[in-house]
This record gives sequence, structure tokens and C-alpha cells, in this order.
Amino acid sequence: MITVPEIIFTVTNDLTYDQRMLRICSTMADAGYKVTLVGRLLPGSVPLDVRNFEQTRLKCRYNKGKFFYLEYNWRLYEYLLNHVKKAKNSSRLALCAIDLDTIMPVLQASRRMKTRRLYDAHELFTELTEVKRRPIIAAIWNWVERQAVPNFKFGYTVNEFIAGELNKRYGINYAVIRNLPFRRKTEIDKNKLKLPPGKFFLYQGAVNEGRCFETLIPAMKLVNANLVIAGEGNFYQQAKELTALHQVTAKVFFLGNVKPAQLASLTPLAYAGITLFENSGLNQYYSLANRYFDYIQGGIPQLCVDYPEYEALNQQYPTALLIHDLSAESIAQNLNKLLEDAVFYNELKRQCETAGKMLCWEIEAIKLKAYWDHVLPLNNTGE
Repeated sequence: MITVPEIIFTVTNDLTYDQRMLRICSTMADAGYKVTLVGRLLPGSVPLDVRNFEQTRLKCRYNKGKFFYLEYNWRLYEYLLNHVKKAKNSSRLALCAIDLDTIMPVLQASRRMKTRRLYDAHELFTELTEVKRRPIIAAIWNWVERQAVPNFKFGYTVNEFIAGELNKRYGINYAVIRNLPFRRKTEIDKNKLKLPPGKFFLYQGAVNEGRCFETLIPAMKLVNANLVIAGEGNFYQQAKELTALHQVTAKVFFLGNVKPAQLASLTPLAYAGITLFENSGLNQYYSLANRYFDYIQGGIPQLCVDYPEYEALNQQYPTALLIHDLSAESIAQNLNKLLEDAVFYNELKRQCETAGKMLCWEIEAIKLKAYWDHVLPLNNTGE
């Protein structure tokens, strides 16, 4: 008798806006796995869309800070234990931790229940700006990484640098599966989008520390176009305050979190995208942001930092204007170049069409399914 293999993916965020995990989970469900995605229920959470996999959101009393992490980790541990106990065949079940903030419950539950475990290193968590700037917090997460990651034999990450860094630190060999979007197929419905008149630049994704809002927002004073920000994060309120401080509230528009389908409609309407990171750690310097590829699939050029991963991709597919100087003056000058140099802009736009055919999830998903079939084969007979 063949037992359908099951995967439980764990995150700390709400599930509605997590494009990466929605792609991964739907892909694995389509491949024949039973899939559950576990996340968090927030006070402002909207009803979940129906998917081809199970979705569970855990409710916590605390929603930020150390008490949140302690509470959520405990609730997740209990959930995993109860779920594994109910499983028909625990040997056909795998637990997959997404980033360090869910790794300890997955480690402990998989050890206790003797199930497979994997680590999905979406980023180099210990190098995040919001972690590194707080010594005590940084020490805690570095301890978590040292204790947990070496115990995850199987795993994958989003670029070669992170894979190499984890190998250097812990001697583990992880696969590289890039976080690429689906090929653009979404029909654009302008009526459902509240957009400013005229041309606008788009920042989409988490509005977090280290994303250059301190210089991007004042730069808009010198740019004859608008800026639309689609997303929320730990710097969201500060970004709004900066907009008022620099008197650009008429040019900078905050949409809040936008569902993936709506975002796919929004992106092609922008004049160009924005991918900026401060060089405040290895995670930023060697980043490979989702939005970089989303803009390409949306068919729009972008202003992007000239860090190694982006520079290498841009040499192959010149879809972006790369910059090194992240001052307000430099950002404004380069945004204006995109606005004013039609020949340059149109060439970048043409390259987006070429790159979009190759830098897509349909191709990358083949590697993901092959990796999981190696770790948790689809066609094993039940034990």
C-alpha cells in the first residue's frame, strides 16, 4: 500500500501575503504531497483564500517581542506534536522549518516523534539588520543557529552565497532553489487598484529596516513622479513619518499589504521598480530579493543596488539600473535617468521580456520537486 507523503511547513508570519510559501506549498501539493502551511493569526488577519493545501494559523496572546517568540514557539511545538501523533504513518511525514524563528520547535518535535526534518534558509537570519543592531538579540539568534542548524542534514536556500556560508559554518550541503515568481499570466484590472495619476515607481515587499527609506523618501522631492509602497513591516510607521517630515505626502502612497494576485496586477502598471538595501550585513550584501524577479516578470525595469548577486544577474540579463551610492541625491538622479533616457529605459524593458522566460518558478519548481522526492519519495510503500 502506498502512503501519501506529508509535509508541514512552518512560518511566523500571516499566510495571506507570503508569496514564496504559497508558491512552494501549491507546487508540492500539485506534485502529490499532502501539504500543511502553519503560520500566525494576527488581529488584522483577513480570511484565508481556499488553496490546494491545508492552512493553519496559530493565535497568540503576544504579537511582538520576546514573549511572542516564546509563546509562538511553544504553541507551534504543541501543534506539531499533536499533528504527528494523528498521522497515519509518521515515517512518511516531514517537518520543514522556514528560517530560524521556527527552527527549534521543528527540531524538538522531529526528534521526539522521529520524523524527517528540513531547514529552508530563506535568508541568513543572524545577519538581518534588525538582529545585528541589538547585541543581546543577536547573541540569542546566533546561539539558536549554532544549536539547531547542524542537526538539519537536509535543506535548501535561495542563493549560492547562503548555501556556501552555511557550509562554511556547519559543514552542511544545502541545495539552491531560487525564489522566482510564476510567469506573468494575470490580467490587469485597474479598477480594483487605487493608484496615483501619472507615472509611479513601485516598492513592493516588506517595509523593514535597512531598505533605504530614509534616503528614498526624501529623494522623491527631486523626482517628477510618484512612489507607491505596497507592503508593511517593522519600518512602516517610520516610513510614513518620514513622508510627512520631508513634505512628500502628495507623492508617496502607502497601500499596506496587498494580496499576491492584486500585486501581480499592480506591478506591470508601474514605470519601474525599486530594490534597495543598506550594506549593513552579509544578509543584505548578498541578498537576492523576491521583488527583483517580480519586477522582471511584471515587465518593468528597476533601480537596484549593485551588490554581487544582482550584479551577476544583471550582466546576464541587463534589466536594472545598478547604483552604489544610496544617498537621496544619487537615488533621485538615477530615478530621473530612468524617466528621461527613453532609449536606455526601453532597452531595459525589452530585456525584462527575455529574462522573464528563464527566471520563473515553472523552471525552478522542477528542482524543488526533485529535491523533495529525494528526501521524502512519493512512491515509497508504507512501512
